[in-house]
Amino acid sequence: MKFVHRFAYYLIGLVMGCFFVALVFSGKDTRCNYFPNARVLNSLRTKPFQYSEKAIKTLNEKWVDTSDVRKTLTFGDVDFDQSNIPFQKGKLYIIEGKTANNQEIILRVINYENKAILDDIVKKDK
Repeated sequence: MKFVHRFAYYLIGLVMGCFFVALVFSGKDTRCNYFPNARVLNSLRTKPFQYSEKAIKTLNEKWVDTSDVRKTLTFGDVDFDQSNIPFQKGKLYIIEGKTANNQEIILRVINYENKAILDDIVKKDK
């Protein structure tokens, strides 16, 4: 069998295999969160998210807004030395991130089984 024929069979098999893999994984909500930071942030993002009175008061000061909070919950860094502590029947997580104006912030989020509450937003001291 010539190389051209073998290569054609290879491409046909590759295309069919890619089609079946895409068919199997397209309907599922699969995520590859292998690292602890990604797991915690994904857990907080997928739950119903609420704001405490203190957090709402800070948001009303206009130096930070909800888009900054969402960005921090997506790209932030969880401080595991101060996090994963039992707190008010949930677990407290300290997440460091930045606002759109490059102001460093710290979010205190309480993670419950069925919801997550943003407890406080603090400017990080440099």
